[in-house]
Amino acid sequence: MGTSASLSLRLGHAFFSTASLLFMCLHIDFYNYTAFSYLVTVMGLMIPWSLTLVMVDAYSVFIKYLPHQPRILLVIIAGDWVTQIFPCSVFGFATETCRCSLYASKVHNLGNMQVLSFLSLAAACATASVTDLLVDAGGSFCPTKSCSRFQLSATMAFLSWFLSFASSLFNLWLLPSL
Repeated sequence: MGTSASLSLRLGHAFFSTASLLFMCLHIDFYNYTAFSYLVTVMGLMIPWSLTLVMVDAYSVFIKYLPHQPRILLVIIAGDWVTQIFPCSVFGFATETCRCSLYASKVHNLGNMQVLSFLSLAAACATASVTDLLVDAGGSFCPTKSCSRFQLSATMAFLSWFLSFASSLFNLWLLPSL
């Protein structure tokens, strides 16, 4: 938080999340597949959080004011590691990841709550798997142009996950300084 490395990680995360969402939404029938709808939901939750932290990082890098106040850092770290339970509780996704994340939130163990990052990884994996299945099934299920967009969306989601996870670990490294 407050470094050019953190800012670049957040910018990359916001870019790849937005690209993943746009590539998926360019095709009208993405909602016919649960995995694709799941990816759109998760990326729709990740983008505002990431853009908010891009603004905080940009402010701290360009103004040279590091927000190393315990409350601000705790909110950011908690947002990276805890608030990701939102998709499970609101949208009712009954996956094992959600059940584990809800249990982890009850015990307040920060090391086990990398939920949004893991939800985005699950969405990227599901999207890649369904797209691969559609490609193998032939052109009747997925025209070439649509499948290539779905593949690009899954690739962007994987890149977004990687940057999100790296940024979360980077911010977790700041936790002992509180």
